[in-house]
Amino acid sequence: MLRAFPTPPSFPAPDARGRRAGALIENVARRDADEVTQWAAFTRLVKERRSVDDIGATFGLPEATVRRVLALGNLLPRIRAMYGREEIDRATIRHLTLASKRQQQDWLARVDDPDRRAPTGHALKAWLFGGQPIPVAHALFDVAASGLATVTDLFGEDRYFADAKAFWAAQDAAITARREAHLAEGWASVAIVPLAEPFESWEYEKTAKRKGGRVYIDVRHSGEVIVHEGYIARREAERAARARTGPDAKAVRAEITSACQTYVDLHRHAAVRAALTGHAPVALRLMVAHAIIGSPLWTVRCEPQAARDDATRESVETSLGETMFDERRRAVLGLLDMDPERATVTGGNGNDTALVALFLRLLDLPDAALLDVIAIVMGETLQAGSAAVEAVGLTLGVDMARWWAVDAAFLDLVRDKEVFGVMVANVAGKVIANANAGETGKTLKRIIADHLAGAGGRVKVEHWVPRWMAFPPGAYTLRCGVGTVRAYARVVAARADLDGAGAADPAPIDGDRASAPPDPGEADVG
Repeated sequence: MLRAFPTPPSFPAPDARGRRAGALIENVARRDADEVTQWAAFTRLVKERRSVDDIGATFGLPEATVRRVLALGNLLPRIRAMYGREEIDRATIRHLTLASKRQQQDWLARVDDPDRRAPTGHALKAWLFGGQPIPVAHALFDVAASGLATVTDLFGEDRYFADAKAFWAAQDAAITARREAHLAEGWASVAIVPLAEPFESWEYEKTAKRKGGRVYIDVRHSGEVIVHEGYIARREAERAARARTGPDAKAVRAEITSACQTYVDLHRHAAVRAALTGHAPVALRLMVAHAIIGSPLWTVRCEPQAARDDATRESVETSLGETMFDERRRAVLGLLDMDPERATVTGGNGNDTALVALFLRLLDLPDAALLDVIAIVMGETLQAGSAAVEAVGLTLGVDMARWWAVDAAFLDLVRDKEVFGVMVANVAGKVIANANAGETGKTLKRIIADHLAGAGGRVKVEHWVPRWMAFPPGAYTLRCGVGTVRAYARVVAARADLDGAGAADPAPIDGDRASAPPDPGEADVG
């Protein structure tokens, strides 16, 4: 640790509820608890009227993690126990938390049946959310009177609707009728829970009709409809509990005025930031915590890596660079005691307590580990297509032949015939390029692909990198219009300003980059 903290001042002893909560927190922290143990503790705290934000701040966990753990309460006890014994993987359990009790029972029946396979992972998601036929038993309406066609399985035991669209038309009408019936019974409100927002029981509190309880109609993708009678949102219940103290309850006057608090805050702020100027390692760790968690003064966004077509997304996701970065990101998530399934290290909600918790964790890290964290945070927030990417790539000597190989997704996106002609000359030689100058773009594309794959009797060309992709990048025509070339020009201009020289030619346009065979196993590229 970089710096020890003084002994904190003593405070009044907590009440009984506070002692119980403290014991739960201490127990979970001491045991390096699994998610099922965390669920038991978090559920107890929710019943003590602790909010999700409060629980997350107490344990140093993001709000999304707390919600995911609390969602384990939607599971049947047997499934929860199986997860605790690591008999179910995390992806499967995530989908099961969205399943109805009936669906969970059906899933367990498949687990117990040696002749059937219980779906897991993405297969389970399809099975739960539209990948399976809709059973007749899920209909709220009179199936015989509806005239809808049904089919029977091979054993004649179960019936299913033949037309899902017709089923939903009849089911929606029945749901509306059910809602009107509950309103007629005197319920204050009847809400239909959207398909994408399953009813999370831990977010609600059981409340009688006479005390304002509502009805929630939970509609599932499977066609099943579950009616929850007598609930209100837990936050509403907390407001009602506060209101019951009565309007005559005497307000507690703070011992300090807001103006005096401002005075204190500003002087302490001035002293702390002055002291920080003499402790750069502490300042660096505080800055990293701000970059990861955020604050009212810090907003840091991750590069979304968005693409309009699926082929590009798949190409990037499966690339060597993305695979290696994700592997090292998982290591940093573990280093920071974060959820290993979290998509990014960066991207907090600015929670002050979470920021402090991460800052204290970073104080315990040696400089080498801190630099690993910084590299991941910077990588996640580095804007694609920016001049910064060009500057870093040039500084590190990034050789794209080590990280990328041409694929169908790239060739399908090249549309300019003049560009294809130059590419053919670079890959196959000028003789072949001149001989095929009048051919279509499709033919030229095939020639390039054959040479890169060594197919069709063509001489195989290895480690080819198109000019647009290389560091530094180049263009194929005088028309240019290439984003990477424009970004590189900004780097050249910035370098010239620093050196006091005139602007140089930013982008060569003759010759592709070729390199030695890739060695992606090296830890330090370049």
